[in-house]
Formats: sequence, structure tokens, C-alpha cells
Amino acid sequence: MTGKVRFSLDPHSSPQMDKLNEKPQLAIVHSHLEMGSMDGRSEHEFEDESLVTPVNLSRRSNGLNGGYHGSFSTAEQDTSIRTLNDSLWRTLKVVLFTSKINILMPCGPLAVFIHHSFADKGWVFFLSLLGIIPLAERLGFATEQLAFFTGPTVGGLLNATFGNATELIISIHALKGGMIRVVQQSLLGSILSNMLLVLGCAFFSGGIVFLKKEQVFDKAAAVVNSGLLLMAVMGLLFPAVLHSTHSEVHYGKSELALSRFSSCIMLVAYASYLVFQLKDHRDSYDPVGEEGCQNEGCTDDDDEVAEISKWEAITWLAILTVWISVLSDYLVDAIQGASVAWNIPVAFISVILLPIVGNAAEHASAIIFAMKDKLDISLGVAIGSSTQISMFGIPFCVVVGWIMGQPMDLNFQLFETATLFITVLVVAFMLQEGTSNYFKGLMLMLCYLIVAASFFVHVDPPVGEFLIQRFPVKSLFEFTIQINSLLRAKRGFAAIMTHLMK
Repeated sequence: MTGKVRFSLDPHSSPQMDKLNEKPQLAIVHSHLEMGSMDGRSEHEFEDESLVTPVNLSRRSNGLNGGYHGSFSTAEQDTSIRTLNDSLWRTLKVVLFTSKINILMPCGPLAVFIHHSFADKGWVFFLSLLGIIPLAERLGFATEQLAFFTGPTVGGLLNATFGNATELIISIHALKGGMIRVVQQSLLGSILSNMLLVLGCAFFSGGIVFLKKEQVFDKAAAVVNSGLLLMAVMGLLFPAVLHSTHSEVHYGKSELALSRFSSCIMLVAYASYLVFQLKDHRDSYDPVGEEGCQNEGCTDDDDEVAEISKWEAITWLAILTVWISVLSDYLVDAIQGASVAWNIPVAFISVILLPIVGNAAEHASAIIFAMKDKLDISLGVAIGSSTQISMFGIPFCVVVGWIMGQPMDLNFQLFETATLFITVLVVAFMLQEGTSNYFKGLMLMLCYLIVAASFFVHVDPPVGEFLIQRFPVKSLFEFTIQINSLLRAKRGFAAIMTHLMK
């Protein structure tokens, strides 16, 4: 009987049995209704068909396949956990174990342990110094990885922000402690280190590798950076001269006000430079070696891809910045103790030792790119970093000191300002031809040795002499007259007493 459905109902069947047989009966009903024709269907047949609803079908499907879906969910969770573990291990391997310099990372925790256990300032300073070196290099790596996902403009801003983050973090911790001279000298030393040591080593290494020819770089970009460096020298020179000549309108206030105003102008100039370089004239700053491979050493090394994801790069930036900040606090706290323990002037530690640590990543990358005949990148690393510190780092610290209530100014004293001025002139003359060789690099390195020796024998005047030097000439003259008058009065009084006693 086609299309008909017969039920054999047992009057003695219980409701429980009906529930157990409900799903098989529905399946039979559904199959017979599909096989049957529409002709001759009775009202009972349509009532039987109405028992097969989407809800019942879904329940039946879940009931039949529930075990399968449960096992599939468990397998999916296991796969997700395994994928997460693989991704975490890959990220740790890339960030922590691919660079050989990361062997110095345990020095950071060791410095913290010695600080709390033995309080040996010399060892704390030394180990903190070594511990910051790999962190600074990895911070630059994370910034480069993040730049893959942000584009050239935002990537350039990230490099400007995090490129010298180590120096800025150390400077901010020193500002909090009122160590203004350490801030000034460490930032100055970072500029000198980049312009003389880093650039000199890059020129020398590239010249040795390519001994038979002169390497070429973009002269236009070098000229613009030299101009910005001269502008920074101008901003530092005027407060120092104003202080030395005692020609301030409001003594003790005009110098600080001029420094803060000049810092704001320098920050505006640096922001304009970033817009000019990264947006309006981006093509003008393409490396020479990338335009048609003009140099012989051109390779396909520029086809690089990101090694970690965007959020992994952001996470590592945050972790490394926090850890550098912690170590910088211990480093700054141990400077004075290390100076006494090692019998080394604080000026030498601030100008020479601290910048070498902060510029370790730039130093290595500049040499590597120069040996690949990519001098434009080496120049951007060395001179670009000096421009960032002079036009952004120093004014930024003045503004931060202003917010903190610290009298941070641009008066770096005549000795330091004169050193910077001569250095900028020497480097500008080296860059004016747009070529380099190993002899130019050797000259820059020897100039840095002269600067290092100068700061090894240089100390700031004692506090008493420093305060006396800050008095105007007129006040000192009047003070001298008053002292002489008192001495004459004392001698006259002594002569009268002698005459009376006779």
C-alpha cells in the first residue's frame, strides 16, 4: 500500500515506551511519506506528516550525532591549544634565542640580585650596563617588525620614538632623581658616539670590504641632517653664552625660559622634518643602492618579511620597555657609587660609557649595512639617530623636566657645547662629498678617542665654585668691597685697642 502508514498500537504500551519509540517512528513516517505520491492521501496521512517538524529533526540529528560533535569539539580545542603553544614557542625563539648578544640578558636579573643582597654599586652599574645592551637591540628589532604592518610613514614615526628609547628612559629616571648634569652629558655623549664612533666604524668597515672603490651615499639627505645638527648646536650655544657672559635680563630665569622656548621650536622643527622626509619628499630619500642597484654590492636582501605578528611585536615592545625602565633605575642609582669605586669621573661615565650601551644596536646595524654597501642606511642609522637625539631627545627632556618641576635647560656648559660644535663641523666636512672610504672612518674614530680622553680628565667645578660662577660680576664686585671695608675696620679697631693698652 503505497503512501499509507500503518501503526500497530498496543493498548498495554506505557508512555515511557512511546517516548523511546517516538524517534524511530518519526523516521519511518518521514521515509514512507517521501516515497508515496500526493494522490490519494488521507487526512490521517497529513497528520502523520505533521509529526515530522524541523525541531524534531534537529533533535533527532543531535541525538544521533551527539557523540561525534563532542569528540570534534575536544579535538578542536586540543588543536587550538597546540597551535597557541607552537606560536608562543616560535615567538620566544625568534625574540630571545636568534641573536647572539642575548647571552647578556641574565646580567639584568643578576644586577637586581646584587643590589638587594650586597649593595655593591660598582657591580650593579656594570651588570645593569651589560643587561641593557641586548634589551636595546631587541627593542629595535620589535620596532622594525611592527613597521612591517604600519607602512613607511608610521614606521618612521615608530623608529623616531623607539629608536632612542633607551637613552630617553635613562634620562627620565635621572631627571626624577634631580641628576640634570647626568641627563645633559648622557644625551650629549649619545650624539657624539653616533656621529664619531658609529659612523666612523661604518665608514672604516665598508672601506675595508670595498677597498678598491669609494662607497657612495645620498648627499642631499646628509646635508639636511647636517643642517638640523647645526640648528641643535645653535639651540645649545645661546643659553651657554648667555650664562657665561652674565647678560641675562632676569638672572636665573631668562636662561631657563630661553631653553624652554627653544626646545618647543626644536620639536616643531623636528616634526616638520619628519613630514618632509616621510610624506612630501619620500622619493628623495630612497637609498642610492636601491635605485637601480647603482652600487656593485646590490643584493635582494631588502625582500624581507615580518618574523612575528603585529600584536606579538606590540607585546614585546611593552615588555622590553618596562624591563629597560627597571634596569635604568638601578643603573642611574649606581652611577655615583661606580664613579667612586672605579675612580672614574661621572662625566666620563655619562658621556662615554652610557651612550655606548644605548647605541650598541645602532653600532652593529650600521657596520653590517656598510659592509653590504648600503651606506645610505648606515648614514640614516648614525646621523639620523644623532638628529633624533639633538632635535627630539634633548628638547623632550627639557619639556619633561618642566612638567616635573626640574630646572632642566639647554645650558650644557661651554666645554660640552664647544665639543659638540667642533664635532658637527668635522662630520659635516666629511659628508659634503657624498663618498666614503676607510681613511675617513679612521679619522672619525680617532676624533672620538680625543673626545673620550678629554672627558676622562674633565670634571664639573665643585658646588661652591659653581655657585660663585653664577653670580653677576657687579654683585661679586660689591661683595668684595664690603669685605675689604670690614677688614679695614677690623684692623683699625685692633690698632685703637693696642694704643689704649699702652
